[in-house]
Amino acid sequence: MKWNKILFCAVVLSVPFLSWPAQTETLPNQQSRMPDWNKPFKPFRIAGNIYYVGTNNLACYLITSPGGHILIDTALEESGPIVRANIEALGYKLKYIRIILSSHAHYDHVAGHADMKAATGAQVFATAPDAATLESGGAKGFFPLGNYKPVKVDRIIKDGEVVRLGSVALKAHVTAGHTEGNTTWTTTVEENGKKYDVVLVGSMSINDGVRLVNNPTWPGVADAYAKSFQTLKSLPCDIFLGPHAPFFDMEAKVTRLAEKPGVNPFIDPEGYRKYITNYEKNYTEQLQRERAGK
Repeated sequence: MKWNKILFCAVVLSVPFLSWPAQTETLPNQQSRMPDWNKPFKPFRIAGNIYYVGTNNLACYLITSPGGHILIDTALEESGPIVRANIEALGYKLKYIRIILSSHAHYDHVAGHADMKAATGAQVFATAPDAATLESGGAKGFFPLGNYKPVKVDRIIKDGEVVRLGSVALKAHVTAGHTEGNTTWTTTVEENGKKYDVVLVGSMSINDGVRLVNNPTWPGVADAYAKSFQTLKSLPCDIFLGPHAPFFDMEAKVTRLAEKPGVNPFIDPEGYRKYITNYEKNYTEQLQRERAGK
């Protein structure tokens, strides 16, 4: 098996709640990519009508309603059997998934889109920049990480647009930087008679090899990141989720949920603030190093 190169998908932070083994991405044409990220994980209800249906690392979310369901992210192509089994294990049928959304168009989050669309008949919605990447099978974008099956995008989503299905309303916030169309989704859920603001944050890491200063393929990438951090700071957040399970300390929270079912650890506004603070710190430090010529 020939490996062309290895790319880092996420910046590993030193703070405990974001600490996990070094995460690397390899170019495709391999049958077993990223096995440490693609282990089965028992699906569970996070809060209200939001369910976790992803792998141990690659987060996928099923948001249910009587009028049909929305799936956010599909993980790797190889993750398909895990995600489909998780949805069915919760008692939901694939044929009622009407819309597939994404956090961003890197292959560890959307390579399963084409197969999931075929299995469900759902429509794929995406921001314009990420739509171009999805339809090119990962070839387009300012910093391509790897190829996957191209998928037709049925609707372009604009910044601030609300996607509605039945009783579900998800608002798109373009938080560009990690990709040009990187998207943070917000909604509200009701839990035990109380409403909570949910933020499914986009990835804010800087891939290894991406320059913030004088980037030849995206000169405005540094400004895009800065604007995105300001957007994230403005969002009210009670329940904090993200495209990688370690971003929001998922496994530890599942353990705590089992130990104390009456206390929902996913209600974590402090964790959300720490996520923003630590990734903005990484961004600022890299920007300063590059400006200093280091």
